[in-house]
Amino acid sequence: MYLGLDLGTSELKALLLADDHRIVGVARAQLTVSRPRPLWSEQDPAQWWDALETVMQALRAAHAGALAQVRAIGLSGQMHGAVLLDPAHGVLRPAILWNDGRSAAQCDELAAAVPRLGEIAGNLAMPGFTAPKLLWVRGHEHEVFARTAHVLLPKDWLRWRLSGEMASDMSDAAGTLWLDVGARDWSDELLAATGLTRAHMPRLVEGSAVSAMLSPALAARWGLGPQVAIAGGAGDNAASAIGMGVVAAGQGFVSLGTSGVIFVATDHFTPNPAQAVHAFCHALPGRWHQMSVMLSAASALSWAVRAFGLADEAALLAAAAGLDAPARAAAPLFLPYLSGERSPHNDAQAQGTLFGLTHAHGPADVAYAVVEGVSFGLRDGLGTLQPPQSDLALVGGGARSVWWAQLLADILEVPLALGQGGEAGGALGAARLGWLADGGSVEAVCPAPALLQRFTPDVSQQASHRARHARFQALYRALKPCFPR
Repeated sequence: MYLGLDLGTSELKALLLADDHRIVGVARAQLTVSRPRPLWSEQDPAQWWDALETVMQALRAAHAGALAQVRAIGLSGQMHGAVLLDPAHGVLRPAILWNDGRSAAQCDELAAAVPRLGEIAGNLAMPGFTAPKLLWVRGHEHEVFARTAHVLLPKDWLRWRLSGEMASDMSDAAGTLWLDVGARDWSDELLAATGLTRAHMPRLVEGSAVSAMLSPALAARWGLGPQVAIAGGAGDNAASAIGMGVVAAGQGFVSLGTSGVIFVATDHFTPNPAQAVHAFCHALPGRWHQMSVMLSAASALSWAVRAFGLADEAALLAAAAGLDAPARAAAPLFLPYLSGERSPHNDAQAQGTLFGLTHAHGPADVAYAVVEGVSFGLRDGLGTLQPPQSDLALVGGGARSVWWAQLLADILEVPLALGQGGEAGGALGAARLGWLADGGSVEAVCPAPALLQRFTPDVSQQASHRARHARFQALYRALKPCFPR
């Protein structure tokens, strides 16, 4: 058995995987995000540990026998978060999350300090990345910065709590703007630009390598054996790719999670910062990937549910799916930039917009506009990447909606493949990385899951989607000068 732990933004998920690829059990614990000021997004790491205790006790109650057979643990997690520790390993402040937009000015500062930033890190300086967050702390919370002895990413803080070891993997570290992504090593030049050194950083391992061993005390408390390895693991998107068998160049996936992601694997480092493309290390040695990221995907649906009094996301999707073609053509347009936007605009000040409302519009029209707007945002991202060479695997919570999957295939004009366990996302990939760390081969451990459903683009819808997408793009261009700067 192998255990995958996926620390997301809205939940922590644990998954038990057997060595015949059966998912034996899954447990979840909800998480909440604090937004104390505009553009801010934070979580208390103690909440993550409480959630981990919850899922482990749930697995022990339901699957004690399987849990006792776990040989290795893999970790997946939300990327870019900044967990700051003092010399005694105490948490100095709430973790600043990936969708926090406060550090736009620090991005300009970092880009000016290191003109080769895109060449080294493979990415533009964006507020979501970790390095600008530390520049913000240095400028606004001087005492906290002075006391900072260690900087960890969210899943790596869990690793430290699990094992006492401070380590990170290449894929997650690539999202900090401190990694030389081509060399797969920390960059002294980038660290120095934020007032840090290698001493502040965890040691680096490949995602499929052993990084630490689980504390015997925790193993006993949760019902695991005394010798359980912890794999390097991966950032959430690289872990999702491992779970979907996206390991070879040209393979890719689209994720409908809190954020929206399109991911294409490559066999070499292919930076394209001019179009806000992310070029990161993959979770396997000698492999990289390109990625476009929009900050509000399924979270935009959650916002609409709250704002318009719908029962839940399923009710929103059902309402949207009920619109006929004329109603869809007359629906409002929605810019899904509720937390600013990353790819392809790199615009932290972009804002969400409902445009074209009339007395004729009701909740179903707004519901459709929101789902369509998220899909258009993903289409914008796809246009910045190397074209995928096969179907895109479909993962994330939004993948549970067959209607949305078909709409997305129509808008992207790319076939989508929903595999068994696709909703497991990063947790499945984390468990597979644990299996690899235990000696499994990539060929045996990382096949594509069994196909449940394939969504082929409906060419009869192409003209209408293209026309509304053109209006969507024009709306952002027209409103960009109106967003606060």
